[in-house]
Order: sequence, then structure tokens, then C-alpha cells
Amino acid sequence: MPTPPLPDAVLMEAVEAVSKHGSISAAAASLNIARSTLQNRIARAAMAGHSPEHGMTKTAPAPYLVKGVSSYYNKDGVLSGQWVKTSLDMRRAEEVTRAFVESMSEEVRGLSPVEPGPKFSDIDLLTVYPMGDPHFGMYAWAKEAGDDFDLKKAESLTTQAIDRLVASSPDSKTALLLNLGDFFHADDSSNMTPTNGHPLDVDTRYAQVLQVGLRALVHCIRRLLRKHEQVIVWMMPGNHDPHSSFALALCLSAYFENNKRVTVDLSPSLYKYFRFGQVLIGAHHGHGAKMQELPLLMASDRAEDWGKTKHRYWYCGHIHHMTRDKEHPGCVVETFRTIAPRDAWHAGKGYRAGRDMYAITHHRAHGEFLRTRCDVSMLSV
Repeated sequence: MPTPPLPDAVLMEAVEAVSKHGSISAAAASLNIARSTLQNRIARAAMAGHSPEHGMTKTAPAPYLVKGVSSYYNKDGVLSGQWVKTSLDMRRAEEVTRAFVESMSEEVRGLSPVEPGPKFSDIDLLTVYPMGDPHFGMYAWAKEAGDDFDLKKAESLTTQAIDRLVASSPDSKTALLLNLGDFFHADDSSNMTPTNGHPLDVDTRYAQVLQVGLRALVHCIRRLLRKHEQVIVWMMPGNHDPHSSFALALCLSAYFENNKRVTVDLSPSLYKYFRFGQVLIGAHHGHGAKMQELPLLMASDRAEDWGKTKHRYWYCGHIHHMTRDKEHPGCVVETFRTIAPRDAWHAGKGYRAGRDMYAITHHRAHGEFLRTRCDVSMLSV
């Protein structure tokens, strides 16, 4: 759980104590706190815009930080005007988002129905269902981008593909539903990419996108539960949905809380690992470390597992086309296509990758031995 932010009154008290007592040490003693704690509070107060000795008295509301202050003084040295520039504090924004989602997910906690398990499952098999960049909420017009796409089609294609792949996969005891990131096309109702602020083509309202995306994944997990004894769910953060990916994972975790056969990973890490016997699987959206860097990253992050496994794989998304990077010493790195079509921007840039989804089955001793593909042409829309 994130540490709750300190109230503005506590931060201002720290600044006023220093002003009153004349030194950090004396002020810390008067407040009965450590010197380092007081220094931290003063720094946080300044970042929020409160530093009277520098003429900064206009605080910024959370989750914003003061980016810059321009002060104007008259000929007598009296402050006569001030501009306060703010920027979004990404750490605080994430804390606020998580707190909101945690409260929202309480309403669906433990609501999943009991799903009948399989009569038989092979303990030596693991099936991974990589979902490459589903982009729920994206809008595409066929005359502009080559294919039509909206929220309704995103749900239909995703659930149909999972149904088809589950039906054609072996009876493995364990399944890993692996969303490789960018499940949502937009991270919030601003309809822009979070990092660069690029405008996005979106379909319908953001709240509806969240609801339909959650409904689609609930369908996918319930479908896997009928085939596999244990279902592990990873929602990898993408560059389009760094916050809403966590919201989705948290809601799924709450919904399936009463089902001990479902495990939803709530780690916010950009890199996740799973060891299955002699198999080690890593997942990353693809917007962080470069593909050629991933094998050494795995060896560093999971040194013990690396030494005890023979078959190692990285599964990534992000680039929307299929690549199997050169086989690195001891590790294969692979990217997957998306089942979604191009939007107008990608169409204009000349991207023409195929659209499909896979189920990949591993044997705990021998690694990958079966791969099932579902092309978008196999689905009805």
C-alpha cells in the first residue's frame, strides 16, 4: 500500500517552526521529530509551493507539484505579483489512482461465481496465452485505416480468440493469461498518451471502456478456469495504460478473491517472471529495456532461477508485429502481434502487420512443444 501523503498543515507547520526557532535542529526539537524528518517535510512543502522566506505562499493541490514560480516586486521590494507553474507529480498521481481503484473494487470483491474445474489436467504442462496490445477503446475507420474497430469489436474479437485457443490447447494444469500491455488505448479521459501527450482516436466514454474491458477479461478467466486447474493473470503496464493496467488487475483480483484457483499478480513492476520446472518465462511490454538487453536483465533479476532452468523465454508486445529476435545465449526473445487493427496514425506510417493471438504450451522439462494460432480471419465480427 502506498504511504498516505502528509496534510498541507503538517508541511506548513514544519516551515513555520524553522522560521520561529531559527534553525533546523531547534525546530525539529520543538516538534519532537528527527532532523532528517523535518528537512524532508520542508523540501516537500517547497515542492508544493510553500516557502515564505522565498516569497512562495501559493500551494499547489495534490497530485500537482510547483514547477516554477515567477515573482514580481515593486520598487520598495514588496511582492506585487506572482505566477505559479505546476506539473503533475506522477508518483502522487499513481497513489491517488490506486487509492481510488482500491475503493471502487470493494464493490465487486468476491463476486465471481464458482466455476467447475477440469476433470483431468496434466501437472507437467503450462499454457501461456499472450495478449498483444488489445487496445480496448481505440477507434478506427476502415476508409482511413483499413479496418473498422471500436469497443464492441475489441470485446468480441478478444473473447472469441480466447474461446478458440482454449478449446484447442492441451489440458495443462496451469495457465498464464498474459496481457502484454496497452490493454487500454487511453489511460484516462484526456484521450492522450500519458508520457508524450499525443492525441488518440478513441471510441465512447472512458468509464464505459473500463467496464467493457473488465467484462471481457472476466470472460477470459472464467473460460480458462473450465480448462485449467490454476489460472495466473498478469496485467503488464504499457505505455498507453500505465495506471489503468493496475486498476484492471486490482478489480480482477477483487472479483476473483473467493476463487483460490485464480492468482492475479498485483506487482507494478515493468518486468515479471515465472518459473515452471526447467522453464523460465519473462514478460515486458517492450517500452523499457531493449530486446537485446532482456536476457541479461533476466539473468540479473532471477540469477538463481536462471541457473536452475534450461528453457528461457521473453514475451513482449508494444511494436505490434511478430518478431523472434536472434536466439541469445540461453534465452529467446519474442514479440507478438495484436488482434486489433491499425489506427489512423499507424496506417499513415505504413504499418501492415498481421493480426492474431497464440496459446503456447510448455512442458516443465522440455520447454515449448506446442503452439496454437488464432488468426483474426477465423473470428466473426
